Amino acid sequence: MGPLVGSVEAGGTKFVCAVGTGPDDLRGEERFPTTTPGETLDRVLAYFRAQVERHSPLAAVGVGCFGPVDLDAGSSTYGHVTSTPKPGWSGANVVGPLAAGLGVPVGFDTDVNAAALGEGRWGAARGLDTFLYLTVGTGIGGGSVVHGQPLHGLIHPEMGHVRVIRDPARDPFAGRCPYHGDCLEGLAAGPALEDRWGQAAETLPADHEAWGLEADYLGQALADLVLVLSPQRIILGGGVMEQAHLLPMIRGRVAALLAGYVRAPAILERIDDFIVAPALGHRAGILGGVALGQSILTAAERPRRGRT
Repeated sequence: MGPLVGSVEAGGTKFVCAVGTGPDDLRGEERFPTTTPGETLDRVLAYFRAQVERHSPLAAVGVGCFGPVDLDAGSSTYGHVTSTPKPGWSGANVVGPLAAGLGVPVGFDTDVNAAALGEGRWGAARGLDTFLYLTVGTGIGGGSVVHGQPLHGLIHPEMGHVRVIRDPARDPFAGRCPYHGDCLEGLAAGPALEDRWGQAAETLPADHEAWGLEADYLGQALADLVLVLSPQRIILGGGVMEQAHLLPMIRGRVAALLAGYVRAPAILERIDDFIVAPALGHRAGILGGVALGQSILTAAERPRRGRT
């Protein structure tokens, strides 16, 4: 089964922790509210120390974290949360306290990149090397794996803040993103739906006009991402996507917007297999942390192999 690793799904609302080696070996899952950085990370450390006593020492820990975060290993603020609107968390050091407190390497990435890695190793993107994972819930975030590696760069992908076309006559709602107003997250995340319609997304009936707008905004974003990144598959997760009628509507909108330009059978003939739900369901994030922990162990082994 491989060495035991720890996993942290670090969200702005709650943290989820577990230890294990994969989907068939995930132990001791625990979740608790995200409070202050000090208090929350102390709970993470206490959890892992208890698991070590119960099971065996950890070889590594993987953390998929809400953000934005600093992923530049050469930066003085690597492993920190940066400009988050979450009170008290801007500038918080996540990796440092865990590495020092546990004495093991810590793999660190965005929560959505981690979920993408989990789906790539064990879920809906297994066998593929270039794909997207988009979560649509309290916020909207996207993770991209390209040639088997999570996409980083200047910072990391922020797919929830791409701009989409809003027709004010059809949708007078100005959006709720504090930075951009009517970006994708500002128009299509769960809180935007609730603000616009005065009730939670999950209470809106399937024939409500909200869902046509939602499919349009998400379809616009996905069509653009197909043209930019050319993924082999797109995985859509998050609470808003639990509406069974929404996924077929999004597929139809993406196909209409691409208008036959991308001459790929995956889109022209098999779009139901191209835009899909997460195979790991709610476990994509926590299993993504396991995958991150395993990846950092694999990376650490490469120099040793090169010397033999």
